[in-house]
Amino acid sequence: MAEDTRQDKRTGFSPLTEHNTNGIARTSALAPSKTGASKKLVIKNFKDRPRLAENYTEDTWLKLRDAVGAIQNSTSIKYNLEELYQAVENLCSYKVSPTLYKQLRQVCEDHVQAQIHQFREESLDNLSFLKRMNRCWQDHCRQTIMIRSIFLFLDRTYVLQNSLLPSIWDTGLELFRIHIVSDGAVQKRTVDGILEQIELERNGETIDRSLLRSLLGMLSDLQVYKDSFEERFLVETNRLYAAEGQRLMQERDVPEYLHHVARRLEEENDRIVNYLDLSTQRTLINCVEKQLLGEHMTAVLQKGLSTLLDENRVTELTLLYHLFSKVKGGLSTLLQFWRDYIKSFGGEIVCTPEKDKDMVQDLLDFKDKMDNVAHSCFTRNEGFINAMKEAFETFINKRPNKPAELIAKYVDSKLRAGNKEATEEELERILDKIMIIFRFIHGKDVFEAFYKKDLAKRLLVGKSASVDAEKSMLSKLKHECGAAFTSKLEGMFKDMELSKDIMIQFKQYMQNQSEPSNIELTVNILTMGYWPSYTPMEVHLPPEMVKLQEVFKLFYLGKHSGRKLQWQPTLGHAVLKAEFKEGKKELQVSLFQTLVLLMFNEGEDFSVEEIRTATGIEEGELKRTLQSLACGKARVLNKNPRGKDVEDGDRFNFNNDFKHKLFRIKINQIQMKETVEEQVSTTERVFQDRQYQIDAAVVRIMKMRKTLSHNLLVSELYNQLKFPVKPGDLKKRIESLIDRDYMERDKETPNQYHYVA
Repeated sequence: MAEDTRQDKRTGFSPLTEHNTNGIARTSALAPSKTGASKKLVIKNFKDRPRLAENYTEDTWLKLRDAVGAIQNSTSIKYNLEELYQAVENLCSYKVSPTLYKQLRQVCEDHVQAQIHQFREESLDNLSFLKRMNRCWQDHCRQTIMIRSIFLFLDRTYVLQNSLLPSIWDTGLELFRIHIVSDGAVQKRTVDGILEQIELERNGETIDRSLLRSLLGMLSDLQVYKDSFEERFLVETNRLYAAEGQRLMQERDVPEYLHHVARRLEEENDRIVNYLDLSTQRTLINCVEKQLLGEHMTAVLQKGLSTLLDENRVTELTLLYHLFSKVKGGLSTLLQFWRDYIKSFGGEIVCTPEKDKDMVQDLLDFKDKMDNVAHSCFTRNEGFINAMKEAFETFINKRPNKPAELIAKYVDSKLRAGNKEATEEELERILDKIMIIFRFIHGKDVFEAFYKKDLAKRLLVGKSASVDAEKSMLSKLKHECGAAFTSKLEGMFKDMELSKDIMIQFKQYMQNQSEPSNIELTVNILTMGYWPSYTPMEVHLPPEMVKLQEVFKLFYLGKHSGRKLQWQPTLGHAVLKAEFKEGKKELQVSLFQTLVLLMFNEGEDFSVEEIRTATGIEEGELKRTLQSLACGKARVLNKNPRGKDVEDGDRFNFNNDFKHKLFRIKINQIQMKETVEEQVSTTERVFQDRQYQIDAAVVRIMKMRKTLSHNLLVSELYNQLKFPVKPGDLKKRIESLIDRDYMERDKETPNQYHYVA
């Protein structure tokens, strides 16, 4: 075959002929001809690869070295870059790669070593030094990239096939690290300068962030970032924020301090985004959080949590929770202080008798406030919500019985007629909130006793604001405490409904009487076990009333034989028709007021003693009754002498000059404030009921177990009883049952009890 002696037009360096470099003959099968015979093309007689021209390697390297030098000195390159690239490819093709790699490394190393002198200048300030270092680094990176572009074939063939050899780029980094950055004085001054710039920025000054980003990127690329910079940086950061935390805790109040910490954390995160290595983020932020928060958690909470909660500083409380959630043990510490605050604040509400009047409203407001903090500021954290419930349950039971009593009275005030404070929807929400407070109370039987007493008044005197509201409250109590708790209360409503049916029948009965009465009588029949016990009071009723009572008694007992009726005049009320100079009026009054007013049909002037003798009303009740008729807003009686209080020597006469814009006037009986005796009486009834329940529980347990130790019996009782009880009270009840022969002590082991069948 003929030789192709064409000159390579690309390089101008290599007068080489193009041949198959392997010198191996190849055969190729051709498609069959029309005749069906196949032909083969045989290629043979390849020439051996020609040798390089003499001095070609040395001449080519000199040109390549000149080009590298021009790049390093930032001067123009004499040769075309494509020519230089082809020259490298040619040298590599003739196994000159190891020598070429070593020569290139040596040239680069000599150049880098020569750069160190510019960093020895002592007169440079730190910022100028950093700028010079950055300029040197940028030049080095640019030069290395250009050099690699020329020696790319070497990098992609020889270096890539030798795993132990660093690439040209890595070689450039290695040389810069060894001869520049690893120099002790240079490295120290570089890091000192960077730390100085960061400290200036932390103190509020403006710095060149792009300079720091470049230099820290250099340290990271050279793999000396952690050892040379990060360790010192974190030490300085610890020192700075430790001192700052100590100082600011003394100088600033907690809200200011929290905002400062948040700002510092934001600044440090911003530094990570802008120039620090991302690997520093966790340790840096942990450092700031530890020094500004972790070291001062207790101090922050002692100094400021109460103030933040008292003033309802929602923004700062949210920030406090957010910051403390970042610190180890932060939330658990905050949780404990939150619990202690609730116990302390709530305990003051409950245990201060002077605040009893507003106790329940204060508790509701306090609960609303803490709920808002838990939901809005503490992200509905279940631990904080549970801690709040525990704290409420603890402080509300520090004062036995009183909160339960006052909650019952608060409910009474909301359900009583004349309460214009809330719509039906608002009233429902109030009752729901009350039930939340009610759940925390241990002595629910105390609540039941006072609630039942107030409910009876509302039902019997017709003062209930809404039957729907009453039944809604009853439903809530039943859902919370069970059917047994509300059975008597439900019985009261049932009595009222049955009484309405009985009165319809009684009116029909009266219409069939030969002598119909001119008095319309309404009677409520109360089942004794359902209603509070009332002390019977004998008063002198007019003959007409007595006669009508007997008629009703005859009617009722005729339908229900074997029953006994006991009249309760203290709860009675009436509507009287009265004539004044102004005209006729109707007076809606209590039965006691009725008895007093009816006396003035028989005379014009009476003394207190005369009225007491005629009516039989107890002295204290009579004075309150006279006070309501003569000293209130509707003065249908005149008192002589005038005054707010009724004395024994006072006399009363009918006020014929009485005037009022309404036709029917309701004269409220002056309610005697619940006396200490009445409160004690209600509480004693509860205590008596508890004794019965304890006795029943002891007998029930002993009947089942037959024999039991004292400690196990007490433990069982605590599990069964639904009210708080002291060990001493249990011991007294056990002794009482032993005395009554329900159980006996073991003769050999006095601490052991046996059930007596």
